[in-house]
Amino acid sequence: MIDTPIPQDIVLKKIAESNLPAVGKASIRETKRLIDEIEKESGQKFIRMEMGVPGIPASYIGVNAQIEALKKGVAAIYPDIDGVPILKAEISRFVKLFLDVDVPAYNCIPTVGSMQGGFACFMTVNRIHKEKNTTLFLDPGFPVHKQQCKVLGVPFESFDVYNYRGDKLRDKLESYLIKGNISSLLYSNPNNPSWICFTDKELRIIAELANKYNVIVMEDLAYFCMDFRKDYSKPGVPPYQPSVAKYTDNFILFISSSKAFSYAGERIGMMVISDKLFNTSSPDLLKYYSSDMFGRAMIFGTVYSLSSGTSHSAQYALAAMLKAANEGSFNFVDSVKEYGEKAIIMKKMFTDNGFEIVYDKDEDLELADGFYFTISYPGFTGEQLIEKFLYYGISAISLAITGSERLEGLRACVSLVDRGQFPTLESRLRKFNENHPLNS
Repeated sequence: MIDTPIPQDIVLKKIAESNLPAVGKASIRETKRLIDEIEKESGQKFIRMEMGVPGIPASYIGVNAQIEALKKGVAAIYPDIDGVPILKAEISRFVKLFLDVDVPAYNCIPTVGSMQGGFACFMTVNRIHKEKNTTLFLDPGFPVHKQQCKVLGVPFESFDVYNYRGDKLRDKLESYLIKGNISSLLYSNPNNPSWICFTDKELRIIAELANKYNVIVMEDLAYFCMDFRKDYSKPGVPPYQPSVAKYTDNFILFISSSKAFSYAGERIGMMVISDKLFNTSSPDLLKYYSSDMFGRAMIFGTVYSLSSGTSHSAQYALAAMLKAANEGSFNFVDSVKEYGEKAIIMKKMFTDNGFEIVYDKDEDLELADGFYFTISYPGFTGEQLIEKFLYYGISAISLAITGSERLEGLRACVSLVDRGQFPTLESRLRKFNENHPLNS
């Protein structure tokens, strides 16, 4: 029995009580529950890196606007399914000013977080053309998106994009699209979990092939403008947040309020549909919806069925934050740069103690520092490392559950790690390295 920061008998007991078949394959929420139990029993606080949740207070602009909306009585009134007009207008402005993309306000729909936006899209896009019923994931990616497809019975395919960067992406992607069954493809940019960011060349390749094979690109912009290597914070001024929407009119964007605006608790996100796609008609939709127009099927069929819209008061909160960002009085990017600064410090702590960065390049560029980074330790698979970390009071998730082919790796999120915990993290990593020397 080696000396570890968390008593081994407590960890073993809680693993047994969890009834998890394999700790390293547990979902994010299952991992969280297990660590909560170990913390409670041991009295030791973990370095929590498993949950991708904001670690910065919500914007007061949104909070104050939501309070005012509640005082005016909106809690007693159903909102329009497709969103209140002021929010739809500000989403449209935001997309123009920060992506340089024109989308009518009518096509901008608030959803119960981007999670609901994804669920609604998987349900709808795979019904436009009966021969196209499959979604392609450019992995690694957010594990729950695949869970949504499983719940819906939507077929999906996937590949780890890291081995196909740059020009290599074209042939690999086309090998899937040419089969004719792919309705849509999904990726996040910046990427959860790897933090890779597609280059302009890669976005053009995706757009060209989407146009060629009439495939809908679903772009998850959960970490909007959070590639801190460039300043995307000035409304209406280049550079703009990179997006496939610059090169194709066959897109749906998911823009989250959870990370960029730290407004995760109110569960409000944005689904932005290109005008061409919104007005696309297909008789195959009539099997499920009262309209053959995609946009109407999405709003009055899928979104209506799922939730009849989203929180009325939260819509006014988001509208206020977007308005301030659009007018340049609220630099939301500055408020989240703390994530990148913490990542630099934390990554060095890991590498100083024998760990390696798994995803480390955007083609020939060094990877950005941001909300996530990926780590491995020689001699361990990701699943083994997850379980070992429990004895050291450190948590993360295995890349194995994200569609990554790099099964030795873990995803670490910086958001919930307080700077005051840095000395504890460093000492625990040092102890891990001492107990598992690389030259043994």
